[in-house]
Amino acid sequence: MKIKIFTVLLIIALIIVAWFAGVRDYLSLEKLKEDSVILQAMVADHYVKSAFLYILLYIAITMLFMPFVSLVTLGGGFLFGTFWGSVYTNIGATIGSTVAFLLVRYFFGTYVQDRYAVQLTRFNRHMQEGQVSYLLAIHFISIIPFPIINLLAALTRVPLWTFIWTTSVGIFPGSLVYAFAGQQLTTIHSIRDVFSLNIMIAFVLLTLLAVFPLLINWFAKAVR
Repeated sequence: MKIKIFTVLLIIALIIVAWFAGVRDYLSLEKLKEDSVILQAMVADHYVKSAFLYILLYIAITMLFMPFVSLVTLGGGFLFGTFWGSVYTNIGATIGSTVAFLLVRYFFGTYVQDRYAVQLTRFNRHMQEGQVSYLLAIHFISIIPFPIINLLAALTRVPLWTFIWTTSVGIFPGSLVYAFAGQQLTTIHSIRDVFSLNIMIAFVLLTLLAVFPLLINWFAKAVR
């Protein structure tokens, strides 16, 4: 219990320090554009170090439930290109999400499952039947923020490995879109500019593809 309390207090302290240190001023679209030349020069001179620091930054903001993932992904595309920006984003986001998942499950997940075992019986059964489809779909739709997905998944009985690989696969399409948009950084005035109608249709189709096995299963049960 002492370890749990200390860990929770440490995470809260890190979040508070980050906010009061002015992290919002540094992680903004305007700041990214302002420092774009400096950042490009840093990547050109110290590519490996820059990529490593980018991954660490992504791990930190994902692990600490901070709302900057879209902006940082844009920056990754701008600095490292569409493909490698997406790869580095995927590595950082998967590791950060996994750490957040483990923390929530360690502190709250087991308690919730034990405390509300009867009430969650039906929910757990549905999750067990379609956990892969559910996790892929909520990532593909790109509406629910990382922190919410990590939190909700950790409160279920989804196996750790299932969470890891569905996170990695599920976020890759969105990472590619943001990274590609990041290469046109000067033309972007808001995060909303990233999503065109065609992009939204593509995400909807991916989501339907992810839930297709569930739809088939539901239909089969309905006609029995």
